[in-house]
Amino acid sequence: MSSPDIAAILDNSKDLDRLRKEQEEVLLEINKMHKKLQSTPEMVEKPGDNSLSRLKMLYTQAKELSESEENVSNQLLGQLNALMPSGPPGQQRRRIEGNEQKKKRMKSDSDISRLSPSVRNQLDALASLKGEQVAARVTQEDAEKDEWFVVKVIHFDREMREFEVLDEEPGDDEEGGGQRKYKLAVSHIIPFPKQNDPSGAQDFPPGRHVLAVYPGTTALYKATVVHARKRKTDAYVLEFDDDEEEDGSLPQRFVPFYRVVGLPEGHRQ
Repeated sequence: MSSPDIAAILDNSKDLDRLRKEQEEVLLEINKMHKKLQSTPEMVEKPGDNSLSRLKMLYTQAKELSESEENVSNQLLGQLNALMPSGPPGQQRRRIEGNEQKKKRMKSDSDISRLSPSVRNQLDALASLKGEQVAARVTQEDAEKDEWFVVKVIHFDREMREFEVLDEEPGDDEEGGGQRKYKLAVSHIIPFPKQNDPSGAQDFPPGRHVLAVYPGTTALYKATVVHARKRKTDAYVLEFDDDEEEDGSLPQRFVPFYRVVGLPEGHRQ
């Protein structure tokens, strides 16, 4: 093994450390932007605000750093493989026997280890929802209208990017009348704000359309925020669509902040 070979490996190792530090710095900036947008979403509507363009730039930078990290890692692997001595003559390769489940698990672990730090963090956040209640769209993409319910997360499949959830209180019109399980894509799930951490909840101003749990049910419907809240822990005062009284007026309903989420783009009521 020559000195130039070792020097090349050390240079690539330094590059790898530098890329990872830069990724961490970019991720910190992305997290700051996320918190800023969650606390003051109305800022993006102000003239001259560049929050969204800056967030896009940070995502692009994170993607480029992740690709560079992968390239340098592949170079290091090639250099190490070239320097490692081969096995003694006649030595047979061991064949690893295992069932299909073990092979799938090994493949999944390998795939996850190759993911960028930002993607791994996102997967960790999704997996941490296990046991929690979330808002879930249980209708298919081609359905005429969207149906959202409060469900409990049972499992998150990292490889398939899929949630398994349980509808603990299905309606009387559900077949069988018992609890029902669904397997849903990540795009069909919206986490609720933490009841014990109102500081992390997004604040919706008056006039903003939201998706909220209708009082006395486990179903979510489109609603409009009526009044501004004075404190983060205050309930929202909402007017639900299709909730008309006999005189045509919309009654105002009080809904806890931890049962209100942003209205998904393209929502079909």
